Amino acid sequence: MVAGQGGATVVSLSARGLTLAYGSRVVASGLDLEVPEGAFTAIVGPNACGKSTLLRALVRLLAPAEGSVVLDGRDLAGWRTRAVAHTLGFLPQGLSAPDSITAGQLVARGRYPHQSLLSSWSAGDEAVVAETMELAGVAELADRPVRELSGGQRQRVWVAMVLAQQTRYLLLDEPTTFLDITHQFQLLRLLRRLREQGRTVVAVLHDLNQACRFADHLVAMRDGQVVAEGAPADVVDAELVGAVFDLDCVVVPDPVAGTPMIVPAAG
Repeated sequence: MVAGQGGATVVSLSARGLTLAYGSRVVASGLDLEVPEGAFTAIVGPNACGKSTLLRALVRLLAPAEGSVVLDGRDLAGWRTRAVAHTLGFLPQGLSAPDSITAGQLVARGRYPHQSLLSSWSAGDEAVVAETMELAGVAELADRPVRELSGGQRQRVWVAMVLAQQTRYLLLDEPTTFLDITHQFQLLRLLRRLREQGRTVVAVLHDLNQACRFADHLVAMRDGQVVAEGAPADVVDAELVGAVFDLDCVVVPDPVAGTPMIVPAAG
């Protein structure tokens, strides 16, 4: 995790007093969040608690009814669209691709924010696409139509596309959906490694044990509010799991990683 003078955590992306709503339905009110720079932040919580809505606000796809999202000291609402696309990469749920597109063509769309009238497709773009497909484990699928891929293969292609955008921030909504356990762990290891490139990752995850094992910073939400946030070892205990998920459990050290591991109580 990146730290400033005196060991203080550096924060460049934050939410301040957010009220988030879809029409008259308020999802979150008075929500505050600080995203540590250069870290992997996992957002966890029960279904319909506001996790995905928060991500949409952080990437300016949902305008707050009140409050603001601040990036590099400026209200994100005032940023130019191209600057947002160069800085924030977002992978939502439920994406669909045109029937005729190949995996390689879909990943190449991640380079669109870098194109302009004065800079067209280049060998550098081609290299980025090849590299990110290799990182996501889909290089061999480049010429396959996306419609022919399994759910897990498609998900990894979408991950490669957002990686190809090469943004400072990468926000992903349930990126392990459709992935088998091997590919889940491969992806989470990759997201953790991105810190070494100076990138900041924020991901909504359903598996609390995986979040504890791979994330530097954990945000637990319930009913549109942040219940707790901090290093998993500092905030995850049986009381928190009960308060957030209504689950009776014990929390023990993971025998491999030493991170908190949630074991549901018998019964």
